[in-house]
Amino acid sequence: MASWAPEEVAEAFRFATDWFGVYVEELNALNVYPVPDGDTGTNMHLTLQSARRELDLADTSRMPEVARAIAYGSLLGARGNSGVILSQILKGFSEAIRKKEVLDAKTLAEALRLGAETGYRAVMRPVEGTILTVARAAGEGARGDSLKDVLESALAAAREALAKTPELLPVLKQAGVVDAGGAGYVRFLEGIHGYALGLSLPEPPKVERYAQTAFATEEFGYCTEFLMEGVEVPIEKIREAVAPFGDSLLVVGAEGYVKGHVHTDDPDGLLATVARFGRMVRTKVEDMSEQHTEILAMAGLLEEAPPPTGLVAVALGHGVARAFRSLGARVVAGGQTQNPSVEDLLSAIKSLPNPKVILLPNNPNVFMAAEEAAKLAREVGKEVHVLKTRTIGQGLAAAVRYEPEREPEELLPEMAEAMEGAVTLEVTWASRDAEVDGLKVLKDKPIGLLDGQLVLVGKTPEEVLEGLVRLAQEGKEVLTLFLGPNTPKEAAEAVAQKFPALAVEILPGGPDRYAYLGVLE
Repeated sequence: MASWAPEEVAEAFRFATDWFGVYVEELNALNVYPVPDGDTGTNMHLTLQSARRELDLADTSRMPEVARAIAYGSLLGARGNSGVILSQILKGFSEAIRKKEVLDAKTLAEALRLGAETGYRAVMRPVEGTILTVARAAGEGARGDSLKDVLESALAAAREALAKTPELLPVLKQAGVVDAGGAGYVRFLEGIHGYALGLSLPEPPKVERYAQTAFATEEFGYCTEFLMEGVEVPIEKIREAVAPFGDSLLVVGAEGYVKGHVHTDDPDGLLATVARFGRMVRTKVEDMSEQHTEILAMAGLLEEAPPPTGLVAVALGHGVARAFRSLGARVVAGGQTQNPSVEDLLSAIKSLPNPKVILLPNNPNVFMAAEEAAKLAREVGKEVHVLKTRTIGQGLAAAVRYEPEREPEELLPEMAEAMEGAVTLEVTWASRDAEVDGLKVLKDKPIGLLDGQLVLVGKTPEEVLEGLVRLAQEGKEVLTLFLGPNTPKEAAEAVAQKFPALAVEILPGGPDRYAYLGVLE
C-alpha cells in the first residue's frame, strides 16, 4: 500500500463518512463545548455527507477534482462550529493533495499537517482542548514510510491529544468528557484507517449518558449561520463586521462563497449586517437554550411534570421558526424543496416530554413523512396527531390556538378551524421558464403564490406582493410579513402603507429563497 490513486482517495473518504455516521449519537452525547447543545456529531456528519455528495458528481479519476469536491462540498455543507472547522481542515488537506497524481505517505503526512494549520487560521480566537488541538497533534505525529504507518501514527497522536482535552478546557473536566469535536476528528481518522485495513463498519456504541445533563438550563443565545455567494470583498472585512456580535466566530470562503458561524444574542442584526456583502443563499438560526432543554427532557431531568400536549411544527426561516417557538412549538427545519425526513420528525416528537403531541407538517410534501413518524412514535408510547396544515400560514394560525394544558381532542377542532381561516402569500423567484395555468413564467423573475398556487408574475417582488394582498385581503384584518434575507424592510413598509385597513406586522427571518412570506388572517 505505497499509494492511493484518486479513486481510492474518494472511496476512503466515503468509507470514513460512513464510519463517522456510526458514532454520531456518541459524539452528540459528549458535546458541552462551547455550548451543551448536543449536535456536534450531527453537524460534523452533515458536513462530511455534503462533501461526499460532491464526490459523487466529480470525475474521481483526477486528483484535482477529488480535492475540489472535498473542499468545496464540505464548505457548502458545513454545519455548526465543529462542522465549519472540519471543513477548513479538509480544505487544507485538499490543497496538499490537489496537484499530486497519487496520495503517498509523504503527501498524506503533509496533508494532515496543512489541514490543521488551515483550521487554526480560520478561527478568529482559537481555543486549545478542541478539534484544533487534536488535528494539530495528528499532523505533528504523522510519520512513516507507508500510508498505513502514517495513519497509525497520526491516529495514536490524535487519541493521546484527545485524552488530554479535559486538562485544557475546564468545562470538559466538569462534565467528565473529552471534547466532542476532537473525538469526531479521531473517528474520521479511524474511518480512513479502517478503509486502509479493509475493515467493515462497526456496530454503533450504546450511549449511556449525555454529558449535557451536568449543566442546568441556562440562556445560551443563538447559533447563527449564513452562506453567501457573489462576495467580492476580502473575508477579513466580513470577519471585522461580525466580530462585535458574539463568539465562536468563524468566517471562511472559497470560489465566491462565504460561510459564517457565530454564537450571538442578535441573529437578526448579524444577518442584516452581513447581507450587504453578497447574496444570501442559506441561513440558519437555532436557539441553543432550546436544544439544551431538549436533551434534559429526553433524560427526564426537567423538574416540573410536563403538560399533556406538545406541539411540533415544520418551518423554514429563522423568523418563522421563532414565531412557532413563541407559540410553544418544537420546530423541525424543512419546507418547500427541503422536506424533513421521518427520522427528523420522530426525533423532535421524542424530544418532547409531553405524552401526546400535535404535529403540523405545513406542506403537503411532508404529510407522508409526518404520518410515518406518528406511527413510529406510537410504538414508543407517544400519542401523535397529525393536523394536515398545507402552508406556513395555516400552521401559524393553528399554533395560535395551541394550549399545552389541554387535551388534543379539545384542541384539534379549534386548531383546524383557525387554519382554514388563514391565507398564505409567497413571493419568490421562478426556477425556470414555464407556462402554468396560462401564466408565462420567466426564470429568476418574481412570482406570487396564494396557498401554494401560482397566481401572479411581476417585475418586482413588491409588485407581486401588492397584487397578492389585493387578491386575498377581503375579510382579513391582520397581515404578518416575514422578509427574505435580502429584502429591505423599507420595501415592505412601502407596500404596507397601501393597505391602511390591515394591521401589518413586518418581521425578519423568512425562508432563504423567498422575498416575502405573508400570512393573512
